[in-house]
Amino acid sequence: MSEQIMLDNGPRTAGGKLRKSERRRQILLELKLRPHVRISALSERFNVSPETLRRDLDALAKDRLIDRAHGGASAPSQGHYPSLDERKSARVEERARIARIAAASVQEGETLMIDSGSTTIELAKALAFRGVACTVITNSLPVAMTLGHGVANVMLCPGEYQSAEGAVIGTETLEFLRNFRVDRCMIGASGVSEEGISETVRGFAAVKREMLRRARVRAVLIDSEKFAIAGLARAGAMQDLSTLFTDARPKGTLLAALEAAQVEICVAGPAG
Repeated sequence: MSEQIMLDNGPRTAGGKLRKSERRRQILLELKLRPHVRISALSERFNVSPETLRRDLDALAKDRLIDRAHGGASAPSQGHYPSLDERKSARVEERARIARIAAASVQEGETLMIDSGSTTIELAKALAFRGVACTVITNSLPVAMTLGHGVANVMLCPGEYQSAEGAVIGTETLEFLRNFRVDRCMIGASGVSEEGISETVRGFAAVKREMLRRARVRAVLIDSEKFAIAGLARAGAMQDLSTLFTDARPKGTLLAALEAAQVEICVAGPAG
């Protein structure tokens, strides 16, 4: 009965099938309830081909949200999601390019909220290199330390410290953010799909949502490997975004959703 309820609650295509992002989200939910799912069973439930399910599982495994197993998938082992240090060493050039074009959009004297993450740390480096005199509110210690050595005025949120992410979260963090209105927020995300941006690391989605609420211009910095990925917690709808900074132009339904929501797409090309 619970499985049928899950299937009935998601957005569907004109043909009555669940959309890709919703199908993948429900696979993740299923793996919270049981240790293993099989492609054959998922194919029958979602009324899609086994090849489609293999692509779903391969995409989720690539984003380290599941462990691929013979004939299906398993819930990720404890601590499988990569730490901040691990993420900082992946796709370094792409993240640096994204950060540079995002930093170029910031004007002198502006107020910003910047959240925690590997790409937002690159943003902090780019802002420090430019020497932009701005005020930054952040929950990330690496972001605060990077900008604190320059001309920026930095305000660090209080909260519960998460050592793996080098950042704070929790009720105190959210209450602190609600005291401010800023010109723009610059946040990262675990994934972006036609439904919006999502977060995998527990507790950080709420911080992103609050920063989006408090900013006039709302930007997400995300590399193209995270396209069409829906993490466990939604951090914001497509309509909540003003700008998407990335390293490759989105395609298909994701591009259509961004254009429908009038999100500006800024692509950082390869270094010349």
